Amino acid sequence: MKQAAPATHICQVCKKTKSPHDGMIAELIRPSLLEFIKKRMPEWDGKGFICFDDLGEFRKDYVKEVLQDEIGELSALDHEVIESLQQHEILSSDISKQFETKLTFGERLSDRIASFGGSWKFLITFFSILVVWIIINGVLLMIHAFDPYPFILLNLILSCLAAVQAPVIMMSQNRVEARDRLRAENDYKVNLKAELEIRHLHEKIDHLLRGQYNRLFEIQQIQIELLEEIGRKREG
Repeated sequence: MKQAAPATHICQVCKKTKSPHDGMIAELIRPSLLEFIKKRMPEWDGKGFICFDDLGEFRKDYVKEVLQDEIGELSALDHEVIESLQQHEILSSDISKQFETKLTFGERLSDRIASFGGSWKFLITFFSILVVWIIINGVLLMIHAFDPYPFILLNLILSCLAAVQAPVIMMSQNRVEARDRLRAENDYKVNLKAELEIRHLHEKIDHLLRGQYNRLFEIQQIQIELLEEIGRKREG
C-alpha cells in the first residue's frame, strides 16, 4: 500500500507550501500579536496558516513597536535582544571568560602587578625591605653606608615605585570598569529578553485558557440541551 502524502499548508504571507510542522494556524496566535498582524495585512484570514519564519518577522516587528512605545528610541542592545528573540538565541554568557581571552600580555601583566600590589604579601614584603634597608644603612654600616640617613636613595626608589605603580593600577581599574560595563549590558539584555518572554508566555497562557473556557462553555451548553431534551421526553 502506498503511504499517504503528508498534508501541506500554504502560508498566507509568503504564499509558499509548508509542512504543518513549519508553522501554525492563525487561531493559535496570541491576540495582541494577531491584532498587529491584521493591521499589517488587512486581508488576513483568521483561520489561515502562517509559517514560523514569517511569524518570527511579525513577532520581531511587534516587540520593536512595543519597546518603542514604552522606552522610546531603541538602542543597539535592544535591537540585539529583538534579533535573539527571532532567532531563539541564548544571550547569557560568561563575560569574565570572554573578556580575559581578549587581554594582551601587557594587560595580563598589569593586572597581576595590581593584584600583587594590593595584597598583604606585598605590604609585608615591602615593609620588611624598608626595615632591612634602614637597619643596614643606619646601624650596621653607619660609616660606610651606601645610603646614609636621611636615606635619599630609598626615597628615590619609593618615588619611582609609586610613579610606576599608580598608572599600572589605574589601567587595571579601567579594565575592571570595562568588564563591569559589559556584564551590566549582558544583564540588561538577559533581563529584557526574560521580561518579553514572560509577557509572551502570559499572553499565550491567557489565550489558551480563554479557548479552553469557550470549549467548556460549549460542552456545558450541549449537556444542558441534552438534559432538557431528556426531560421533555420523560414528560411526554
